[in-house]
Amino acid sequence: MRMATDMAGWERFRVPASSANLGPGFDALGMAVQLYLECRFRPAESLAIRVSGTDAASIPTTADNLIWQTALRVAAELQGNGHARTTLPPVELEVANEIPIGKGLGSSAAALVAGVVLAVRLLGLTWDRHRILDEAARIEGHPDNVAAAVLGGIVCSAIDDAGVARAIRLHLPETFGASIVVPDFEVPTSRAREVLPNHYAKEDAVFNIQRAALLIAALCTGNRDVFPTALMDKLHQSYRAALIPGLEEILALRATGLLGCAISGAGPSILVIHESQHAEVCELVRAVFRKHGHQTSVFHAGIDEEGLLL
Repeated sequence: MRMATDMAGWERFRVPASSANLGPGFDALGMAVQLYLECRFRPAESLAIRVSGTDAASIPTTADNLIWQTALRVAAELQGNGHARTTLPPVELEVANEIPIGKGLGSSAAALVAGVVLAVRLLGLTWDRHRILDEAARIEGHPDNVAAAVLGGIVCSAIDDAGVARAIRLHLPETFGASIVVPDFEVPTSRAREVLPNHYAKEDAVFNIQRAALLIAALCTGNRDVFPTALMDKLHQSYRAALIPGLEEILALRATGLLGCAISGAGPSILVIHESQHAEVCELVRAVFRKHGHQTSVFHAGIDEEGLLL
């Protein structure tokens, strides 16, 4: 569905937040979340960017804004490939943000997708969702967040030998629910990547392959018996425990209605998978953070099934 251009000449689009990895699916699985980055733009004599909403003070309103910089990058690369029209005209860009920044909810991925869309619109390109996804994944370097942001739902993704992003959507069974617990501190993605090793033991790789396969099968069938095993991981979460106080306790939580917990993206937010009528289990996660001196907020926003709304 295309968001209409209004009488004042504004064009609009919307990108959802995302939670990546889902435990064992490191850089491969992602889930779109009903928190949004909404943009509207129209031609202007000079670049003007205005930002409102969550963490607005942290989002640049100058030419180094990530959305605008991504749009410029797309245009520059098209120029290098001989595209006929590659100069972006100045725009008035308004950004309304609901996605917490630096909390593992795909804020940068949403901005990258928004930048690709902005370039596509300004250059009059006819890219479909998969072409937008492919470009955003190439810029991001991994497809999990951007695939969920573009396609919606739960997405399994990979980049093939030719550098093309491949992705398939799944639907969370109605008997499952997903919530996000967001603590009052940030973990920069760069720092969360730095703590990961360059090499893994074969046993750890096999451990994750087994559990990622189990998780996908559970999501396809609605089988609850394989949790919390299906959310376990040995590739990233244990290495990031020092960055997220209480993480080991959170991952070990067991309770009626709780299927399991995982770091949301690079963290520090926690994805809580639960039976659909048991969202109250999020209070267990909040209690652990409180014990370690941190306050939290909870988003029961649910999964976005539409993805990028153009």
